[in-house]
Amino acid sequence: MSYEMKGKVKRLFPVWKSETSEFYKREFVITTAEQYPSDVKFAALKEKSDQLNGIAEGDQVNVKFDVKGREYNDRYYVDLNAWRIEKMGAEGAPAGQGGPAAPAAAEVPPAPSFNPSAPAASDDDLPF
Repeated sequence: MSYEMKGKVKRLFPVWKSETSEFYKREFVITTAEQYPSDVKFAALKEKSDQLNGIAEGDQVNVKFDVKGREYNDRYYVDLNAWRIEKMGAEGAPAGQGGPAAPAAAEVPPAPSFNPSAPAASDDDLPF
């Protein structure tokens, strides 16, 4: 199952390489833009880490990721493995992807005017 989270890049860690194999990863932290923001750490494994090359701390990103859990020595670990990292544009859409164009000028209907000579609404017009 995959998930998606948007936020601002808080920290980019250097690439970590295994000494015994060709495995490598790069971890990064984003801060969510919710009512109660939280810092979430992700890992981009192997060639997926190349997606972080054009991203800097402070950029808005959309991260698509999988949750992986494992047990080791009777302890349990959870990893958030990022498989797509998209830099967001100013409007919150992925950079380079054009969304629907915003209307040039939004038409706002005029506010209803007050007419003192109109009959008053009755107090019993409630639907219940």
